[in-house]
Amino acid sequence: MIIQSVSELIGQTPLMQINGYDVPKGTRILAKLEQFNPGGSIKDRLGVKLLKTAFEEGRINTDSTIIEPTAGNTGIGIGLAALEYGMRMIFVVPEKFSEEKQVLMRVLGATIVNTPTEEGIKGAVEKAKALGRETDNCYLPLQFENPVNPLTYYETLAPEIISDLDGLVPDSFVAGAGSGGTFSGVAQYLKEHSEAVRTVVVEPEGSILGGGEPGPHETEGIGVESIPPFMKEEWIDQVYTISDKEAFYYTKALARKNGLFVGSSSGAAFAAALQEAQSLPEGSTIVTVFPDGSERYLSKNIYKEN
Repeated sequence: MIIQSVSELIGQTPLMQINGYDVPKGTRILAKLEQFNPGGSIKDRLGVKLLKTAFEEGRINTDSTIIEPTAGNTGIGIGLAALEYGMRMIFVVPEKFSEEKQVLMRVLGATIVNTPTEEGIKGAVEKAKALGRETDNCYLPLQFENPVNPLTYYETLAPEIISDLDGLVPDSFVAGAGSGGTFSGVAQYLKEHSEAVRTVVVEPEGSILGGGEPGPHETEGIGVESIPPFMKEEWIDQVYTISDKEAFYYTKALARKNGLFVGSSSGAAFAAALQEAQSLPEGSTIVTVFPDGSERYLSKNIYKEN
């Protein structure tokens, strides 16, 4: 197969059954392996959609500067999409996030502006908006409030899941929430196709969806400091709050038992999927999402021994 653009490699990622764990008889836990996208994460889908939509709506041209607050993966996704146009990019990243992701964004031509770790993603958003006020002909996609974010996964990931299952809707969908786009888009699509499906959010300790207080956590890529405007309460059937210790335990287990090198948000999602399996009848099908790979977190000691 010969392709003409790296964007042609985005999507249609494998759905893998995860075996070797204690689940009720006949129950399957299936994971979408989003590290197989060319930029290494689920946010490749979003990067293409954000820029395509902005061009179609006349918000940007090839001389525009893209400014976005990001933990890294969205920046990489936007960076890949922007290569076609040679656009200038500025990504605002809290200092705490992995150096590997920042290196990859720079390789794609982006300027990185770091904000203090203690200010979290809110601080990055505020800084990005300030830069936007100072920059001519710029565009801020603002994934944390942009309805294109959930629409991306409504149009791509959710239909792929049903197609992978030969037209069936899973009994439960389990996904982490950072910007909230993946969960919201897929949850809406699945709920429209089956009233019986459970749609379940995963968060780390230090996230607020389960009623906790905002705070620091080592699990990267998920965690909500404020509720995204597009995340509707009726789509959330359950919230699982997973500790860093448990997330990292399953991140290592997935490597050692299943040969899957995934990030800690995937470990958290799998921990939640295992809990969900215990609450469902035997023979249930649970689909979760592994958003990215572990290689971009090696500097964060992702495989540290407890």
